[in-house]
Amino acid sequence: MAATLKEMIAQKEALELQIAEATTQGRIQAIEQVKAMMAEHGLTVADLGGARKAAAKPKAPAKKVAAKYRDKSGNSWSGRGLQPNWLKAALAAGKKIEDFAV
Repeated sequence: MAATLKEMIAQKEALELQIAEATTQGRIQAIEQVKAMMAEHGLTVADLGGARKAAAKPKAPAKKVAAKYRDKSGNSWSGRGLQPNWLKAALAAGKKIEDFAV
């Protein structure tokens, strides 16, 4: 007996609901087990390494890079990242990037 499309969709939705409920129940049980073990051994979240991120080494400040391009008014660009607007405008006006090399 072939099931109709509507019946199969209804079965699929019912199965998806059962899967979601089983997943939720499994998570609840796992959390309860972990809490019980933590209480039994006197552990905190910090003991599990949750506080490690806060104690991580701070990053070193970025090193300043020397300018590779400079215009007459003192605007400069290191050649890294997006081209600044002053350079884009000058290039659009027909100048060459070599004209600004330091």
